[in-house]
Amino acid sequence: MEQMARRHGTEPDPYIQSPGEPTLPRGMERYPVNGGGATVFPVYGGDRLTVVDVEGSQVAEVTGFIRGRGDAGLFALEPNGWAGGLRSLLASRSPRQSRLRERVLGWGLDPTDARSIRLFTEGSSPGQESRLMAMADGVCVVVAAGDGASSVHDQASPTDLTVFVERASPERVEREKPGLPEPLAEPLEELRVERATARAYTVKSGQWIQVIDVEGRQCSDFQAFRMSQLERGVERCLDVTTTRTLMGQGSPHPGLHSKYYDVDFQPLVQIVQDTCNRHDAFALACNPKYYEEMGYFGHRNCTDNFNAELDPYGVTARRGWMSMNFFYNTAIDDHNVLTLDEPWSRPGDYVLLRALTDLVCVTSACPDDIDPANGWNPTDIHVRVYDSDLNARRSIGFRQRPDSEVEMTRETGFYPRTSALTRNFTEYHGFWLPTDYPQHGAIDEYWACREKAAVIDLSALRKFEVMGPDAESLLQYCLPRDVRRIAVGQVSYSPLCHHDGGMMDDGTLFRLGRDNFRWVCGTDYAGDWLREQAEAGGYRVVIKSATDQLHNVAVQGPNSRAILRRIVWTRPDQPTVDELKLFRFSIARLHHEDGPPLIVSRTGYTGELGFEVFCHPDDAVMLWDELQSAGADQGLTPMGLEALDMLRIEAGLAAAGHEFDDSTDPFEAGIGFTVPLRSKEDAFIGRDALMRRQTSPHRHLVGLEINNEETAAHGEGVFVGRHQVGVVTSAVRSPVLGRSIALCRLSPEYAGPGTEVAVGKLDGLQKRLSAQVVSVPHFDPGRERMRS
Repeated sequence: MEQMARRHGTEPDPYIQSPGEPTLPRGMERYPVNGGGATVFPVYGGDRLTVVDVEGSQVAEVTGFIRGRGDAGLFALEPNGWAGGLRSLLASRSPRQSRLRERVLGWGLDPTDARSIRLFTEGSSPGQESRLMAMADGVCVVVAAGDGASSVHDQASPTDLTVFVERASPERVEREKPGLPEPLAEPLEELRVERATARAYTVKSGQWIQVIDVEGRQCSDFQAFRMSQLERGVERCLDVTTTRTLMGQGSPHPGLHSKYYDVDFQPLVQIVQDTCNRHDAFALACNPKYYEEMGYFGHRNCTDNFNAELDPYGVTARRGWMSMNFFYNTAIDDHNVLTLDEPWSRPGDYVLLRALTDLVCVTSACPDDIDPANGWNPTDIHVRVYDSDLNARRSIGFRQRPDSEVEMTRETGFYPRTSALTRNFTEYHGFWLPTDYPQHGAIDEYWACREKAAVIDLSALRKFEVMGPDAESLLQYCLPRDVRRIAVGQVSYSPLCHHDGGMMDDGTLFRLGRDNFRWVCGTDYAGDWLREQAEAGGYRVVIKSATDQLHNVAVQGPNSRAILRRIVWTRPDQPTVDELKLFRFSIARLHHEDGPPLIVSRTGYTGELGFEVFCHPDDAVMLWDELQSAGADQGLTPMGLEALDMLRIEAGLAAAGHEFDDSTDPFEAGIGFTVPLRSKEDAFIGRDALMRRQTSPHRHLVGLEINNEETAAHGEGVFVGRHQVGVVTSAVRSPVLGRSIALCRLSPEYAGPGTEVAVGKLDGLQKRLSAQVVSVPHFDPGRERMRS
């Protein structure tokens, strides 16, 4: 078990040979422990546990239970503390701990007199391991100890642990634990769909259906009929063509656009949770003709299996069944051809649906073994049916690293207020953020920001604490910005580049002290990257994730200062809201010196005068309410991502996946001012490559003004004659300018203002939008509004 962290996924981007394959050997299990949270799992005599401090300086509290009582004899280590962390979590009324309370109650654990084994210290290094052995059968609870409500003023956020369990008897575990995810509630019915078969079943309106891929990489066709119609002899089944048409999508997506309809436009089911997020929405279920044309006569197929299962319900047999094929990995390639590859699904991945009417359903475990559809090895599917009282929140599964455990989309601390105002949310980097608010709409939200004030939830931004005697030196090496010039209380915007100069991310760097920084960016990988460089260079730093401890709203617009002036209190040694200069921040509190802690920065993503306010998630609702009260006479309006995109495009602000990606350098992304190649003497990652790229750029970021009302789209080519000379990165119909505009990466030879170009629609040749090159930004070129 040497180098457990390196071999089993606590280091970033391990090499995955095939999607969906187990990344751990048989008998090895992994249990993630979120910072400030806990995990519960059974252990058996002889099992070996390895607890990994993923980011360093994180105390682990391990508590053993035998027959429900805390028992110090479960592990071969003497307890050295009381289970205070566990008792604190159980006493918390936080919704984030409700699942833990349910699991502890489910196991019948009594932590009253329990003692714990405390592992690691504040000085433990990233990836440090500690090992234990179970001496008997019992239950283990591991807590990532720490103040779950740590102040945004400090940098003591609890971070993640990972527990690996090497089973002494894998056979026993497989016999007692069926390899399925824990039920979401007590199931009404459990159905095992054996490989190469199908099962029909009925559900009532409001009940829930969970389709589980037992071993991973196994496709499962799903079809449903309105029972009321079948009883009258009318067949109305789920129709994916109707659904795609009504939803305007080519593939399923949990959230608002998640319903599936029949040909009468009646909704049958709604997808509420999806841990895989990769399914087929195009083709028929496999059928005899497919196998016959491949030379496999008489091969078992989902269509015949459906026909047999549905016959007792009076459903007419078909030669090919339309269906929703969960876990089937298909795509349309650049030649408009349907392609397939191995599924992405891992063991235990599932889709959770809710019946919107009484249904007859059928689910298959696809028998296809002649292509990659089931990883060349068909396996079982498991179906659970739950009663209507199941409380399941909408969420999508995502993995921070290729072999990480799945995490479900989270709600921000502001969600209790934003969800009361809108149901239109976008999944953004693992969080639900409002797209717009129906009582206003994106255009009104936009104008509120331009003319008065707007507030937007941006809590999905990733935050990392970088601390220690070498923190400045590490960041000076990792960022193109001259970090040594950043003063305490200052914020600096910077790209984060690979060694070839390509951008992996951008973000803002807060300097909280001489050796204390906070990096706010878009991706989790930024923290991994910084840790990799710190380890490789021998830097004495601690890098801790703080996203779950720091949620934030942006308050933007001409009236933003007046609103915050009413509710923000600062110490005499901190600048007030009125004194706060651009790219500076203040340590603050809400209303008075005993109020909830805040950090207020003079930053934003709109091009307007604005601020960002950071708080702990537990204080988010209070902050939102105080902002609404203070802004009631200032026109403060909640704003979603759609309006924010309009504002940032007009302001010429770069967005990941649009203006830059791994192949784009800061000069091509229009933020070359962040790379001081002449004034920064210290070496930094990508310096040599960026010097070469600066002298011979392949593309310039420019603006386009479109000569009609039609809007360009991201990814469309920009042409001079038949020659493509660039690509549109972002585009919008600008409300303030009254015309369609775009940001574009363009060849230097054509990047001069006034150059006539054309945006290619359709195939780029058969339809064109004429345009002229203009400077960036389109609106407020001197950024006077932001500096006001």
